[in-house]
Amino acid sequence: MTSQRPAVRARTALTALVAALLAVGGVVAAVQAQAADACRVAWTAASWPGGFTADVRLTSGDARSAWTLTWTFPSGQRVANAWGATVTQSGSAVTATNAAWNGQLAAGGTASFGFQGTWTGSNATPTDFRLDGVLCAGQATPTDPASASPTPSVSPTPSPTPTVSPTPTVSPTPSPTPTVSPTPTPSPTPTPTPTPGACGGGFCDGFETQTGTVPAAPWRVVQPDCSGTGTASIDASVARTGSRSLRVDGAVGYCNHVFVQADGAVPGTADQPTYVRFWVRHTTALLASHVTFAALKDANDGNRDLRMGGQNGALQWNRSSDDATLPEQSPAGVALSRPLPTGQWSCVEALIEPAGRLTTWLDGTLVTGLVADGTPTHDVDGQWHNKAWTPRLVDLKLGWESYGDGADTLWYDDVVVSTSRTGC
Repeated sequence: MTSQRPAVRARTALTALVAALLAVGGVVAAVQAQAADACRVAWTAASWPGGFTADVRLTSGDARSAWTLTWTFPSGQRVANAWGATVTQSGSAVTATNAAWNGQLAAGGTASFGFQGTWTGSNATPTDFRLDGVLCAGQATPTDPASASPTPSVSPTPSPTPTVSPTPTVSPTPSPTPTVSPTPTPSPTPTPTPTPGACGGGFCDGFETQTGTVPAAPWRVVQPDCSGTGTASIDASVARTGSRSLRVDGAVGYCNHVFVQADGAVPGTADQPTYVRFWVRHTTALLASHVTFAALKDANDGNRDLRMGGQNGALQWNRSSDDATLPEQSPAGVALSRPLPTGQWSCVEALIEPAGRLTTWLDGTLVTGLVADGTPTHDVDGQWHNKAWTPRLVDLKLGWESYGDGADTLWYDDVVVSTSRTGC
């Protein structure tokens, strides 16, 4: 009996050792399981000499109520400004934290954000993405259309051309023929075209009643938040029609913004569409950085502004409450917008509907990238529709604000705000 005890002890010790090794193995397996998440990152960059934009599409492995994505820039890139997330940088380390409207992700859910940056030497794609501190298991193949992408980007622009929204201007043309009965219907449409300062209802102003150089009622000069060197004046030497226009000399930098505001120009009703039409002429092409040249206060969105301006050389809408842009600032989204021509008068029209839809025309042609149709489309209006938005607009501001680079001189004329489309 006594001779068997060492064997029993040995078996007991061996069992304990195996259990310990299995326990350690379990810990190691757990650590290894935490070393990578099933998240994926699709990185699409559009580069030009010294600058770039990146569209980042994150796919979450697990469900989460908020997220933080980190990475390291491999070749000295710097973040300038971002949208759809708060992006900060310390050295080469970058941290992106969700916006208020895209933090909630289901398992396998996606969120998109983007930013503009600078680079020297090269613009290599990061490879060490970590979601909430855990290394992503994989990422989509990065793409960099570089300057070639914006070039084909012009090709989608003709897609608005088949949208013969200007063709309705042809429909008024036949109106002289059936003058007998249809005349009353089309006549309001052609009337504002030759005399844009006069319209059948709503707010109309061609600045012809201004007698001095300082904008007077119904306009007033405003410089929200801070004031600097931006100026606004009535110009009697430049006009699209008549003899006067509004001139804005916009300087570089946020605090140098200046606007001329018309209180009560927008009816502020929650159940009717708002059509805005103005003619604008400017001197400097839209740059890569974000700028605003028109804004409307939204009483249903914390009195924050719905802003129209440009980014990446093309027109865009921006919602200041959550910094969403229309279109999304990806190569595909920007390709569906259009630049604002310089050195000529351009007609800008917008329809803002109570249900949160947006439609935009430039010189009578629909701009497909500036349409939010209620159905989210990635790279176009997906970001815009991430938030429930039922606008109630209460004022109109025309002017200039830059958030990075960019000074410009602009003239505005023949402004119309109505519940029906005036046309160009």
